[in-house]
Amino acid sequence: MKRNAIVLIAMMSFLILVFAVDSFAQRGMQWRGSGGWGMGSQYGRMYNPKTVETIAGEVVAVEALTPVRGMSYGVHLLLKTDKETVSVHLGPSWYIENQDVKIEPKNKIKVKGSRISFEGKPVIIAAEIIKGNEILKLRNEDGFPVWSGWRRR
Repeated sequence: MKRNAIVLIAMMSFLILVFAVDSFAQRGMQWRGSGGWGMGSQYGRMYNPKTVETIAGEVVAVEALTPVRGMSYGVHLLLKTDKETVSVHLGPSWYIENQDVKIEPKNKIKVKGSRISFEGKPVIIAAEIIKGNEILKLRNEDGFPVWSGWRRR
């Protein structure tokens, strides 16, 4: 009887451990699955719907960017407007590189997005890019990324 109780306690402990590890792994994968670009990530929470504006200009450069340590790399561009040259963060490279709308240097575009301060400099986190009559939608009005769940569709 004592032996059965020990076996039962050992099995229950093992199951509790398995479920706990699985639960933590799933939480971590939600963050890693988006590469850190999801709405719940440290970076994703920087988008502020109250600071949304639209600017227009010419693309000076399109570059890879890793905004926060541990994130997968993304795409940002430098946009020269009449007033400034500002960095515009688009989103994760795996999403941007699979879109039909391609943004390249010398393109004239309009950007709608949230102006924030990032590492002490002004940055626009883009919600929408308009290039001619093409629209690249990146976030909804609340800042929720359109790439969240994109691969499941």
